[in-house]
Amino acid sequence: MALAALWPAGMEAGRYAAMGALVFGGACLQGVGGLGFSMFCAPVALLLFPELVPGPILALGCPLALLAGLREFSAIEWGTAGYTLAGRAVGAALATAVLQVLSGPTLSILFALLILAGVGLSVRGWVVSVTPRASAAAGVASGLMGTITSAGAPPLAIAMQDLPPAPLRATLGCVFFVGSVMSLIALAAAGKTDARQLLIGVLLLPWMVAGFFASGPLARRMSRTGVRKVLLGLAAVSALAILAQSLVPTHA
Repeated sequence: MALAALWPAGMEAGRYAAMGALVFGGACLQGVGGLGFSMFCAPVALLLFPELVPGPILALGCPLALLAGLREFSAIEWGTAGYTLAGRAVGAALATAVLQVLSGPTLSILFALLILAGVGLSVRGWVVSVTPRASAAAGVASGLMGTITSAGAPPLAIAMQDLPPAPLRATLGCVFFVGSVMSLIALAAAGKTDARQLLIGVLLLPWMVAGFFASGPLARRMSRTGVRKVLLGLAAVSALAILAQSLVPTHA
């Protein structure tokens, strides 16, 4: 009876299972490539399950990132993580102000176009060196984009594509864990999330954990080139999905 009273209104069993499958797939992708949860889940959720964006996706991303960081803890590049998080803090803070001036769709279109440009350049041979300046700049972009759209990973996919698989996954896990907390605080300050959204995230937590542990065998088989292709592919698909959702009007 208590569970029935707490269960969010309008989330019947079939809808919950579909959300769970989405979260499972995103968690598995992140476990393999170091990112992919928000990049995969947020655009689909915007179209099919808008109640998951942004709060529940970010709330689920916190423990998922922690699991990823702990699994390969010794491989974390602490310098890169520090500069990226400093930039992410600035980006999350800026997002609270930017949301008061510009609309979410306008910003989403700009972000998507910039990410697609970055993917295109990378495919043509451009590789970003993982320097303090590049890490901080990617962090700012990630903080802005993650707070506004829930998908803050694409800038980091561009900036860190040349790291070896284990340091990539572990460093991104560290960055996403702290960064997701920052973005949740920023959203709460802007009044863009509530207790119901966080409850939905809690209810989907088992699907996230299952997806992450399912990724273990796959992660061990991925080469550096394979991970880079996954990163760029996810970044492109995420940007295209966000762009389509922003440009194509939806009807109630």
